[in-house]
Formats: sequence, structure tokens, C-alpha cells
Amino acid sequence: MTEHRCGTWVEHFPGNLRWSNAMQIVKGMVPWAASAMAEIDIIGAKLKAREHEDDLDRAWTQEWSAMADRLAKIADDTDAKGRKITAGDYYMRAGNYYYSAERFIVPGDDKLAMYRKAFRCYHAAMARLYPQMKHVDVPYENKALAAFWLPAPGPGPKPTVVLFDGMDNCKEMSVIFAGLEFARRGINTLAIDGPGQGESLRLRGIHARPDYEVAGRAAFDFVAKLPDVDTKRVAVMGYSFGGYHAARIAGIDKRYAGAVALGATRWDIYQRTVDAYEKLKTEDPRTSSTSTFQFRWVVGAKDNAAALEFAKGYTLDGIAEKVECPFLILHGAADRLTPVAAAQMLYDRLGTKKKELRVFTAEEGGAEHCQVDHRQAATGYIGDWINENVK
Repeated sequence: MTEHRCGTWVEHFPGNLRWSNAMQIVKGMVPWAASAMAEIDIIGAKLKAREHEDDLDRAWTQEWSAMADRLAKIADDTDAKGRKITAGDYYMRAGNYYYSAERFIVPGDDKLAMYRKAFRCYHAAMARLYPQMKHVDVPYENKALAAFWLPAPGPGPKPTVVLFDGMDNCKEMSVIFAGLEFARRGINTLAIDGPGQGESLRLRGIHARPDYEVAGRAAFDFVAKLPDVDTKRVAVMGYSFGGYHAARIAGIDKRYAGAVALGATRWDIYQRTVDAYEKLKTEDPRTSSTSTFQFRWVVGAKDNAAALEFAKGYTLDGIAEKVECPFLILHGAADRLTPVAAAQMLYDRLGTKKKELRVFTAEEGGAEHCQVDHRQAATGYIGDWINENVK
């Protein structure tokens, strides 16, 4: 790690990747006023004072939820006075902080209660700040996937992005950091909590599945019926673990005219899961960015052994080679969660000749996982690429 990367922006808690990575995610939302550096600094100082406690997950949850509680009360009081926009700003940050607080809570009643607080504040914020965003249901088998539809301004058919989250993100984050940037560039966005993601997992009990093309198919069917959608210019995008979803969907559903992986995931997902579980058993949990429960909860497995068996179904072998549409991969040169080699492997295996691998460096910003240290640069690049290549 070079010297200029050791500051508090990248590694807020030296030696604690778990907290530092989660802190980066919140910091990455600052450009869209979904978090504030002053509040992050206050929380960071309180966590610094607690980083030697035995129960680090509890400390993390308490500090983020305390700030969120304070902001949510201010939002409620401000809203009661008719100051809707100001209330919306407070609701937005409260929602983001509640979601951060929920991150390390073991699945159960406490986790669901914290998520419901995040959900209330996020949606109160959207209603006041971005009324053009519509909370929609995407028909999926005998249920429905939760999503936000954000149409770009102006009349006429437009390119559209179907945007799936990563393993521990949600559509409320996606529609803000990506959807707003795409809308500025004339692109519609369906930010969707796919199987195993966000609201679809927490409130609807829909777990992840290796054959994510089923969700991709449902999403395309949905946007194809909406006004002002150019059905010949629909792209699929996923970030972090969603990089797998984007590649899988594009390889199977030929209706998509483009695909984007904002951060490639490792090809050998089974081995990655094995490695993660072994690391969590033998090393300090602070050296891992994930939790022991995350993957098995997302896929609905009863224990880690069942989750490992389930992970064997996740493969792009024979799928990536079938991708025919233009494909963009963005990756960070200093990504500590997924090596650049994973992005290169995906690039090499993609069947399409219209492909690009863009690696962001520390010098230009965007070198971290999914460009969280300069996400606006990444989403701007994606929006421009879609307008120029998805035709």
C-alpha cells in the first residue's frame, strides 16, 4: 500500500478491513448528499475509541444507529413544520446510516427492525426529494421483486439500465449513486433488489439463486412495457457480486444490448466462499470485509456447509463465452476484496469482441472496490459508455 493511500479516507481504521470497507461505502454516498463527512467524522471518532472492544459488531451498530436516530427525529420534526425538502435531506442520511448499522447484525428480529427504520427513512427521502422515482413491483415467478423506476427527463424512447445490487447493498443506494447520474445523461434506470438483495430478501423472503438470468428476464419484461423505453437499448448492470449477475444475464438473455460489471467478481465463486469461511475461522475477523452469516443468509442456506454446496452452482463457465453484446468492466487497481486478475479473467473469457476493461488507479481515484473512493467518476464513465456503445 503506497503512502498516500494510508489516510483515513481509504483506511479509516488501520488493520480493520471490516470497518474500513464499510466506512468507505458510506463515504462513497457523500456526492449525492446521502451522507455527510462531518457526521461520518463524529461516528468515526466514537468508533476509534471502541475499536478494542470484544464485540465490534455491536459497537458499529450502536454508533451508526445513534446518529441515524438523531437525524430521523430532526427529519420528523422538520417535516411536521412543512419543510419537506430539508426533512428529505435528513431522512436520506438517516436511511443510509440505519442501513450501515444493519450491516453486521445477525439475521433475525433485530436486523429486520433496523432495516425497517432504514426503509422508512429512505422512502420518506425519495418521496420528498425525488418524486420522479417510483417504488415498483417487478413480477417474478409467483412473487415480485422490489425496485425503483427512475425515468430520465424528456420525451421519447431512451436507453435504459437494469441495475442489480451487490451482495450487501440495496436499490435505494443504487438508484442514488448510479440512477441520478444516468438520468442526467438521458438514461432510464430500473434499480432492482434482485433475489437475495435488499427489500426482496428482507421483506419478501426471496433468496439468491445461481441462475440469475431468471431475474434478468423478469426485469427486461417489466421495462419493455414502460413508456419512453427503447427496447433495443436496454443494458444490464451489476456491481460487486452483481458483476456475476450482469455477465450471467448478458450471456443468456440476448435481448440485452449491453452489460456492465462495476467491479468484477471472482470466477471461482465456490473457492472464494471456501477461502472466506476458512479465513473467518482462523484469522482475526477484522481482516475480512464480510460476516460469517452473509452468504448463507443471502442464499437461504441453513448452515455454512449447505451454503458451500449451493455456491457450486455459481458459474460463468460456458456462459461468459456466449456474451455477444458490448460489455464494460470497471475495476480498481487497489481493490482489496477482488483482485484485478478476476476482472482480467472475465474480460478474457467474454465472447463478445466489443468489450472494455477500465482499471482505475490510485492517482486518478477510483482504485478501491467498485470505485467507492470516486464512484461518481465510475458512474459517469458508465453512463457515457452506454450512450456511445449500447445501440
